[in-house]
Amino acid sequence: MGLIDVFAFNGLPVAVLGLGKSGRVAAEALVAAGAEVRAWDDSEAARQAAAARGIPIVDLLKTDWREITTLVISPGIPHTHPAPHPVAALARQHNAELIGDIELLARSIREPSWIGITGTNGKSTTTALVGHILQTAGRAVQVGGNIGTPALSLEPLGPEGIYVLEMSSYQLEITSSITFDVAVLLNVTPDHLDRHGGMDGYVAAKRRIFNRQTSPRVAVVGVDDAITAGICSALQQAGDQVVVPISAEKRLTRGVFVLDGHLVDATGAAAREIADLRPIATLPGRHNWQNAAAAYAVCRAVGVPENAIVAGLSSYPGLAHRQERVATLRGVAYVNDSKATNADAASKALGCYDSIWWIAGGLAKEGGIDSLGPFFPRIRKAYLIGKAAGDFAVTLAAAGVPYEPCGTLDDAVAAAARDADAAGTSARERIVLLSPACASFDQFANFEARGNRFRELVHALEQEGQAA
Repeated sequence: MGLIDVFAFNGLPVAVLGLGKSGRVAAEALVAAGAEVRAWDDSEAARQAAAARGIPIVDLLKTDWREITTLVISPGIPHTHPAPHPVAALARQHNAELIGDIELLARSIREPSWIGITGTNGKSTTTALVGHILQTAGRAVQVGGNIGTPALSLEPLGPEGIYVLEMSSYQLEITSSITFDVAVLLNVTPDHLDRHGGMDGYVAAKRRIFNRQTSPRVAVVGVDDAITAGICSALQQAGDQVVVPISAEKRLTRGVFVLDGHLVDATGAAAREIADLRPIATLPGRHNWQNAAAAYAVCRAVGVPENAIVAGLSSYPGLAHRQERVATLRGVAYVNDSKATNADAASKALGCYDSIWWIAGGLAKEGGIDSLGPFFPRIRKAYLIGKAAGDFAVTLAAAGVPYEPCGTLDDAVAAAARDADAAGTSARERIVLLSPACASFDQFANFEARGNRFRELVHALEQEGQAA
């Protein structure tokens, strides 16, 4: 793994708070650049791991903040709502700037083009899809950010290069220097409201993706929910940048849209069908059609030919933990959608299948699963895990949906496999679906760990079947 040279911080005292993957890489890059680093994490294990890699560990609650002008803070650490971390509060009291690792990248690399992608749901798939299309088209591209690759571990690019960055609302709040050449806002539904002080703060954070854009820079904006439709209209009225609306639900007079699986470009004089998305197994459902429309608009904006985009869409391998088909055993498909950490995300997968044995639960987000009522008829039975199991059981019982409290993912997979097998071929395509509608932190370190465990359990079932 390489490190971006953050040369601007040579000789400067810099504090780093949070030594997870991105924070550790940021600290390493600052050390390599000759900065005077003082790093801290509330976890002793994280501090020890960082110290073993040569990162200076200093208790930031006890250091002299009069000497520090910059705090590099990991995006998951609160700095405003619901209450600032004590170190963040100290930094603000001493007028130190609070920035993230993507801000360090932006200050260190000036020549390439920048593509930023955000939205409540779909941003990881869209980011990966854009990166895949650009790579297959022969462009010099690096993909990172919230998708899991720390920004400062990306390769440096020259003027022909393109950085494709997934931007969370947390990251957007602590990034100020990037003006995205192409900025994407897919959708906005309630999420992370405690961290942003309510819906207005969350929307404001998402809108930062368009900061300082002027023509010919491009804003690609979903119009399938009221909030983003309003943002799109406001941007069009302001006229600062080129605005390309996208939809997976309706025909647009101008923009890029998908109707019944057919991708249509209506940005020119006449609307033209570009591709039939329905045969692409790695992009199932309307939500993925929105992702494909966004990716098409982005890649056209940076000059990729239509045929190259279609080739990239068709060869897209899919993304782990996003409706990932792990295996099909005895006619039952096992789908890993662990990334669905809220009800709106889970609705995307539930809407794709007709006969579902659903594994759900974990650490519930605000609103629970009440909004999933329209999809309940598709659920043959639910298998409930984690802290949310009791509340989810109440909702499902009131709706007449069969359910089984399982507690753990291991027990849920075993029970779902048993029941889906017993249903036999009388059912249409049988799907055991892990789409939890919850965060994972009550039982797993993150959604990836949860999805990896699901994958292990399914492969164990596969081996049992082969042994039998």
